[in-house]
Amino acid sequence: LAIFQAFDKHPGKKIVYIAPLKALVNERVKDWRKGLCKKLNKKLVELTGDFTPDIQSLLATDLIISTPEKWDGVSRSWSSRSYVKKVCLIVFDEIHLLGGDRGPIIEVIVSRMRYIAQETSQSVRIVGLSTALANARDLADWMGIPRDMHGHGQGLFNFRPSVRPVPLECHIQGYSGKFYCPRMATMNKPAYAAIQTHSPGKPVLVFVSSRRQTRITANDIITHAVADEKPKQFLHMQDFELEDVLEDVKDAALKHSLQFGIGLHHAGLSQQDREIVEELYIACKIQVLVCTSTLAWGMNFPSHLVIIKGTEYFDAKQKRYVDFPITDVLQMMGRAGRPQFDKSGVAVIMVHEPKKSFYKKFLYEPFPVESSLADVLQDHINAEIVSGTVASKQDVLDYLTWTYYFRRIMQNPSYYGLESVEQDEVASFLSTLIEDTLADLEDARCISIESETDIQPLLLGNVASFYY
Repeated sequence: LAIFQAFDKHPGKKIVYIAPLKALVNERVKDWRKGLCKKLNKKLVELTGDFTPDIQSLLATDLIISTPEKWDGVSRSWSSRSYVKKVCLIVFDEIHLLGGDRGPIIEVIVSRMRYIAQETSQSVRIVGLSTALANARDLADWMGIPRDMHGHGQGLFNFRPSVRPVPLECHIQGYSGKFYCPRMATMNKPAYAAIQTHSPGKPVLVFVSSRRQTRITANDIITHAVADEKPKQFLHMQDFELEDVLEDVKDAALKHSLQFGIGLHHAGLSQQDREIVEELYIACKIQVLVCTSTLAWGMNFPSHLVIIKGTEYFDAKQKRYVDFPITDVLQMMGRAGRPQFDKSGVAVIMVHEPKKSFYKKFLYEPFPVESSLADVLQDHINAEIVSGTVASKQDVLDYLTWTYYFRRIMQNPSYYGLESVEQDEVASFLSTLIEDTLADLEDARCISIESETDIQPLLLGNVASFYY
């Protein structure tokens, strides 16, 4: 509706849709090229790591669908790019990811678009789509959503997590066991039982943490089906159709599992294999799809039952198993019972026993979103110095006041290591942060600080900003 209104009221202006993953961008591009843009006779361009359109395409387009990183790179030099100044609406999908790894980029984009609107005296409407939040009012204030006479947001709509178009029945099961792999193995039989109980004839998605787990889980489900004397219960196509499909499949594990109506989906498969599996699952020719968590963000599948088999994954940086962010778990749950495919959905979440109460609490209650900008502030301050937006320490302070980080340190100071929100205390805290950030950049030979009012970018700073 916001896009329709923008097209109607601001002809000649541009609309930007930011999706956090390339898979989401691809899905939206496919969907809108066929429907929205074709019917309204509008031009659309995709802006991701795979597609960088030329300047003429960007000037001529009406709708830009982009990842946060690409729009951040494009909008840094907004003063010399007329198409950035022509944006009248920017829509952020999954804006609750502000608290995640890529949150700082989303935060910087919103802050910059609001700054551009002020500098050019042109209004830019910002729409954020999110899961339920405990501190939605803070987010709304930062995005510039006005309050009414009672202090409520005129454009703020924050629903409870239980409010969704299709009702979702949720089961949380705890499993003991100190070690990860044996614990995952104990979940396979209950996963098969959950399929028999909740979705014997409807599509099922099983989320696991790794490519190896997709193969192990699929093979175990096959073993249980064979033991049940119903080996082909998940296969819904004729033998001749199956033979034709198997001829085109390259991956041996996938070829084996498809014979029993179970698909595999992960980044290790070729593009052709992934497309074959997706088509078979959407057509309901295979009933079970075992996949990694990335699929939760990319595709809109007709799943009735979602099984989340374990809520941890191996983090190579930390060299240990860590929990999925709660947003990822909610996203996986949300794949069950999609509005255009089903009238109800079921989610079964299999967790480590000690974490069972944590998930019971946070899956039914909205959670607060905090800023993680301070962890990567050097990258973004360097980019603003290179683009010319920031040229002094006072400019850095002014820049920070536009951010969500600044708003949250005033609301939740202890989370950010601030003892109180007294004016002197906040000023000292920000001053120290700015000094440390600029000192890091100077030590890295990205900038030179001539004086309090003269900060200049150096060659390495320009290179760092160009490549991110």
